This record gives sequence, structure tokens and C-alpha cells, in this order.
Amino acid sequence: MKNKPNYSREHLAYLGKIKRKKIIVTLLRIFILVAVLGIWELLTFTKVIDPFITSSPSRVIKTIGELYAAGTLFYHIGITLMETLIGFLIAIILGYAVAIILWSSETVRKVLEPYIVVLNSLPKIALGPLIIIWIGTGYDAIIFMTVLVSVIVCTMNMLAGFIAVDKTKLLLMKSMGASKATTLKKLIIPASFPALVNTLKVAVGLSWIGSIMGEYIVSKAGLGYLIVYGGQVFRLDLVMTATFILCVLAGGMYGIVTVIEKKITK
Repeated sequence: MKNKPNYSREHLAYLGKIKRKKIIVTLLRIFILVAVLGIWELLTFTKVIDPFITSSPSRVIKTIGELYAAGTLFYHIGITLMETLIGFLIAIILGYAVAIILWSSETVRKVLEPYIVVLNSLPKIALGPLIIIWIGTGYDAIIFMTVLVSVIVCTMNMLAGFIAVDKTKLLLMKSMGASKATTLKKLIIPASFPALVNTLKVAVGLSWIGSIMGEYIVSKAGLGYLIVYGGQVFRLDLVMTATFILCVLAGGMYGIVTVIEKKITK
């Protein structure tokens, strides 16, 4: 039987304070969400704002029920989720690999840095017609757009994390005759874990943006398709419903990344 850690009274008080702070933060988050939804519903119920234009929580719930009854709710969610997750994973892996290459060669980094900055500032939606011509009108085009939106930022974030590693430790590794590969494995990758976590969090939002942008350009299904279709036929309840579902999915994905961060850090 494992012995329980014997904490001092001061340390227990400190742990209790941290726990209470976490509970307060969680309760405040829930309160803000409930308050926003409640005020939204109240304003539409009293006709202070036009529910046809802004929809309302009750109308969103009703629309979700209609989509579920029609058997299309999880179909559209599944399509967008699949495109987003695949694009997210590709962008993270590719961005990490490119960041390693740029870190390993200062010359290559200096040569490519202006091009990376230019590519990052390029409005990706402008490439929509070219993406359709190059890749087609299927899921591949939407996944490509997702990767395109995310990969440069992932690369730049990870590269910044690699470069920010303590120079003293790098000098120590070099003085001990460590190779680039050894330095990368033993020092750079472990030390840049916070940068990786931050990159994952940023990539969550960018992946959803990319997949919806792709569905705006070319799609026959998905939440982005519902938003476009709802806007075209003035079914604004459908637009708000798809947007609400996107927020829930993005929040869930961000929550998963946070749980992974806590597990690995622990």
C-alpha cells in the first residue's frame, strides 16, 4: 500500500487555494455563457432585437431538432469534423517538420524567412479558384485549404519555440560535442514543449477557420455549407445553428488539447 504524501499545513492551504481558484474560474465561465444565452433569448422574446435576423437560443435548439429529425445533423457535423481533424494533424506534423529543418540550418532559415512571412500574409481565400482547378471540388480541396491556413503559423510558432531555448544549455551541449540530432532530441524538443502546446491551441482555431473557408468555396455538405445555404435562402436560424455547433466543436477540441497538456505535463 502506497504511503500518502505528508504535506505541511501551509502547503495544504496553498493547494486548497489553487483548487478554489479553479472552481471559481469554471463557475465564472459557466455564468458568462448562461448570462449571454439568457440575455439573447430575453431580447428576442421581448422583440428588442428581431429574432428573424439574430435568431435565438430556443430557435437554435428547434433547428437542431429539425436537422436531427431529418437525419442530416450528424452527417454535416461529421463531414466538417473529418476535414478539420485531418487538416489539423497534417498542419501540425508538417509545420513541426519544417520548423526542425529551419532550426537546423541558419542559412536556410534566413533565405526562406521572407517567403514564409509573405505566404502567411497572403489572403488564402483568394487562392480558392486556383485550389478548385488544382485539386478539384471534393474533400481534398477543403483539407488543403485547412492546411494552408494553419501550417505557416504552426511553423513559425514552433520555430520561435526552438530558437527561444536557453542559449547557455545550447552552448553546454556544443561544448560536450553533441551533434545537431542529439541536441534536437535531448534539449530542443523537450524544452520547446510549451511552444508545441501553444501551437496546438492556435492550430485548433485556424483549422476550423480553414475548413469553413474551404466549405464556403466548394462543398456539398458540412457546417460551412449549411451557413452558406442558410444565408442564400434567408434561413438565418440555420446560419446561427451551424455557427453555434461550430463554437461547441471548437471548444471541445480546445478542451481535449488542454487535457492532453495537463496529462503530459503531470
